[in-house]
Amino acid sequence: MGQLIKLQDYVSRYEQNIFQYPSRYVRLKKQQWEKVQSLWENESTFVQSFEEEPSIPEWLEEKQPLFNKLKGFLKIRKKDMELDEQEEIEEEEEEYEEEGYSSLQFNPSFSFRPNTIDELKLQFLDQLFRFQMKWASTTITEQSFVEKSYYFDERLKYFLQRFPDTFLVLYNPIFLLKKAPVEVDPIIITPTEIWCITFLEDEDLSVYVGSKERFWIKRNQEKEEKVLNPLLALNRTEKIIKKILELYEIELPIHKVVLSRNGYIDYPTVPYDVQFVERRNYEKWFQTMRAHRSPLKHIQFKAAQALLQYCQTTSVKRLEWEMND
Repeated sequence: MGQLIKLQDYVSRYEQNIFQYPSRYVRLKKQQWEKVQSLWENESTFVQSFEEEPSIPEWLEEKQPLFNKLKGFLKIRKKDMELDEQEEIEEEEEEYEEEGYSSLQFNPSFSFRPNTIDELKLQFLDQLFRFQMKWASTTITEQSFVEKSYYFDERLKYFLQRFPDTFLVLYNPIFLLKKAPVEVDPIIITPTEIWCITFLEDEDLSVYVGSKERFWIKRNQEKEEKVLNPLLALNRTEKIIKKILELYEIELPIHKVVLSRNGYIDYPTVPYDVQFVERRNYEKWFQTMRAHRSPLKHIQFKAAQALLQYCQTTSVKRLEWEMND
């Protein structure tokens, strides 16, 4: 399940520490799935086990040890200012685990026992998706107001539920460039490369005739109409990413994909730097992406951090913190 590190202009926990949250998420998912699967195998106690777990507000759990968290963070810096970046990350992760932060309040609940393991996986992933939406729109002290449509966004779920845990997803992020907001198409940062993806999907079996012009032609059984050339948005996204990575001297390959899972793309002279993934070759591309086995990497975090620094964020202070102030 891919990790949603940025959703539009909502505040994200990954912005606070991109070097920490991805690995914690992977551990969290593994721990909770093993627990759920083990309980599911014991049919008599499955639902009862989840009913016994109290639901504690996340802010109440997080707020209490906040001082200890900050104190521990400063202690690390004071102890040894000459530690390199990777060593600092490891020490901070150990400290968070000691304080119980590895649980992160994700406790899936079930009102009935799924009949099959596949049904169990589906329910688990749906609950994990909602949990990810919380991570992508709140921090301990701030929150953003998420459009309800995102909870039912098929494409967003596609990236988060069908790809590996090591894929970091920026979904329709808004970059702030020279004080001007620019919304771009989805970006996936894998351990070894960056993917810029734009969708070209409408009615099933539609045929898109591509060209260098501003508009392409979409044909189906009923009619023929013009659609905006998807390469325009794709090239803009690539240009923004390249510029930011160059500023931080980060080298990662950038791939551009026009994705049409239910249609066909007809382009006589395909540009050398773009992949057209459509109905005929989609399954091969998809399985190749899913088969990615590289672990999370430091350069991947650096690239994500650089991009997040240029993303616009709109948020307000969470109510419980306003009341406390």
